[in-house]
Amino acid sequence: SIPSDRRKVAGQRLGRYDVLYLLASGGMGSVYVGRQSGMAGFERLVAIKTLHPHLAEEDQFVNMFLDEARLAARIRHPNVVATLDISESPMDGYFLVMEYVEGENLAALLKRSVSSGTQLPVTIALRIVLDALQGLAAAHGLTERDGRRLNLVHRDVSPQNVLVGADGISRLTDFGIAKAEVNVSTTRHGQLKGKLSYMAPEQATHGKVEQRSDLFSMGIVLWEALTQKRLFRGKTNAETLHKVLISESPPPSSVRRELAPFDKILARALAKSIDERFQTAQEMIEAI
Repeated sequence: SIPSDRRKVAGQRLGRYDVLYLLASGGMGSVYVGRQSGMAGFERLVAIKTLHPHLAEEDQFVNMFLDEARLAARIRHPNVVATLDISESPMDGYFLVMEYVEGENLAALLKRSVSSGTQLPVTIALRIVLDALQGLAAAHGLTERDGRRLNLVHRDVSPQNVLVGADGISRLTDFGIAKAEVNVSTTRHGQLKGKLSYMAPEQATHGKVEQRSDLFSMGIVLWEALTQKRLFRGKTNAETLHKVLISESPPPSSVRRELAPFDKILARALAKSIDERFQTAQEMIEAI
């Protein structure tokens, strides 16, 4: 049993990492900024993800969490946040150590742009999405050592999981926990939990996901990055689900006429039929 004070992680030391402060917290766990120290004054900042206590006590979830974290650690690409370490603390259970990216996630960037009355330039929006697609292509192409494809699916592509670095590079994050979260939600509750407004129709209805489902989600990200409006958001989950499953996506030119060159691209990316969408991330990259 993990102690109830497990949330008080900031200021502690987890293995060889000093936990500095809380960065973000969500339904699955919390992310902290930490510092790794070494010989001769070596140190670097890292991001440390811990699980919420009620999830860390469930063997089924922990096993899937570790399996998926191992997969995420194998994705080595400049547009994917690197998973550096998987470790365990007697007091705090399992935790992941990831590359620390100084910057903002795309959701925060768009929110700030809207609140300030400014428009994110189209060229910047495209660069961010193209970087994220390059990272997704690397994940989708991951293979076993014998060359067999793993068919890895992110399952939680959203603006919150696209980190826009101060170095000008955007990175996709949250591979490991996203897949585990879907599996646990369907087996324990018979329903999906997650960002419903960024799910593909087949994922929102019965949890069936494949790589082309990620591309639908990336289409939503592109639509919102270009228009700076939400695509599938209702007042209730039922209304949001109806929009995802039934509503046709308006062309971006209906929001801003100068976005007309992207109408056909987004019509294909957001096709309800999985066979009518882009079939690979690379295909979507080339179209953009």
